[in-house]
Amino acid sequence: MSAPAPSPLAIVDAEPLERQGEVLTDAALAFLAELHHRFTPRRDELLARRAERRAEIARTSALDFLPETAAIREDPSWRVAPAPPALDDRRVEITGPTDRKMTINALNSGARVWLADFEDASAPTWDNVIGGQLNLSDAYERRIDFTSPEGKTYALRPAEELATVVTRPRGWHLDERHLRDAEGRPVPGALVDFGLYFFHNARRLIEMGKGPYFYLPKTESHLEARLWNDVFVFAQDYLSLPQGTIRATVLIETITAAYEMDEILYELRDHASGLNAGRWDYLFSIVKNFRDGGPGFVLPDRNAVTMTAPFMRAYTELLVRTCHKRGAHAIGGMAAFIPSRRDPKVNAVAFDKVRADKDREAGDGFDGSWVAHPDLVPVARASFDAVLGDRPNQKDRLREDVRVTAAELIDIASLEAKPTYEGLRNAVQVGLRYIEAWLRGLGAVAIFNLMEDAATAEISRSQIWQWINAGVVFENGEKATADLVRTVAAEELAAIREEVGADAFAAGKWTQAHELLLRVALDEDYTEFLTLPAYELLG
Repeated sequence: MSAPAPSPLAIVDAEPLERQGEVLTDAALAFLAELHHRFTPRRDELLARRAERRAEIARTSALDFLPETAAIREDPSWRVAPAPPALDDRRVEITGPTDRKMTINALNSGARVWLADFEDASAPTWDNVIGGQLNLSDAYERRIDFTSPEGKTYALRPAEELATVVTRPRGWHLDERHLRDAEGRPVPGALVDFGLYFFHNARRLIEMGKGPYFYLPKTESHLEARLWNDVFVFAQDYLSLPQGTIRATVLIETITAAYEMDEILYELRDHASGLNAGRWDYLFSIVKNFRDGGPGFVLPDRNAVTMTAPFMRAYTELLVRTCHKRGAHAIGGMAAFIPSRRDPKVNAVAFDKVRADKDREAGDGFDGSWVAHPDLVPVARASFDAVLGDRPNQKDRLREDVRVTAAELIDIASLEAKPTYEGLRNAVQVGLRYIEAWLRGLGAVAIFNLMEDAATAEISRSQIWQWINAGVVFENGEKATADLVRTVAAEELAAIREEVGADAFAAGKWTQAHELLLRVALDEDYTEFLTLPAYELLG
């Protein structure tokens, strides 16, 4: 007996958008229904497995490399597929959401790659989910332009000058509530973002000499990478495309994935392009997984944890060694600074920090790195040009000098920095300002000269939670308590009201943001992702 046909999908509780029908065609919805039918049950099993693993970490306060996959790690013979020409040189990548202005600016930025983000830099409003797909398709068809309210016009440069697009879908944990099957179950956002982009653009990208390339976020294990690989195999067969057409770069931004880098590349080896070191989500993951691990796992202020911290050095150097051993690209972390048009002194100091960071990455063997603003593209490029010259990458630099133990990856206790009262205030300030913007549909938000995304709010509220539950005493003698956080949050909310004015404050989402920040920072039961309750409030 043949298997039943997948349930048709329905669009639920979403105001129709002007060009929605160009994206949600019957054929595209049928493809999404197939993906949902085949892969959502496995997604659900893997999310349950995450919870089981977290419970084990709570019991042991330890992580180790997997004994059952030792043969994969120790086998020197296997490699990932060779990089396609469009992804061979990735020395500078720019990141950002897929709104119309950013689409043009990112493609024109001079970076080799644009991470077109449906994840942490994009609040998943229906308009952003569908509009982002339209903007990418319009860009490929060269029918995109943008005129700002001030009258400035934006248009694409010649095709050979444009960045290669690598699209980041949402993580496995997020559903798309506006697309549901006949039983009312939502389709995972990851499958929606991947499926619509792949279905509409794979063939035209191949004709352009490129392909459907993806960044995979929030991966926690090689089994989750295996699920993505199976999705890729099915999708390519569905459109009668050669296997290996899709290429994926996995963000190693969870502490559990750091122990499975070889295995993740192995599962995706015919589709793997590289690994990326994602800083804020990585720290968020450490706090989340070891939040009840005692004083030895208490992180200091987020800005005090630099990439030169011993446990961060262990993570990044292991990433470079693993990637190059397997023929994959190693992509460095984010330079989030936003240049100020009014303060050249701020720019000079920040540019020096960015330059030092990118010099370190290039010197360590990374093949490229991320920036958040077009003005930083030349800075990062200069660092990598100095090391790479005319070579597209430095995958031949195997870093066989690197030896990283399981304990070194979670050696938080060796940090000299401690949590500070100002660190607490900054976490409240940034968390509040980011969540408010997110609830208005903005995922990439400029705060204090830094481009912040959802990972910033996650680490901010998680550190507040951890400091309270660990009974941290700050340098001024005050103890981290829920009452102290409420006081600081009330002060910051009042300061924002004074800063923006009564009318703008009332028009914003400040009260909702304040309540949500306190909820996810103070509730006894730790919320796995703040975007889950935030999504319920999103218009």
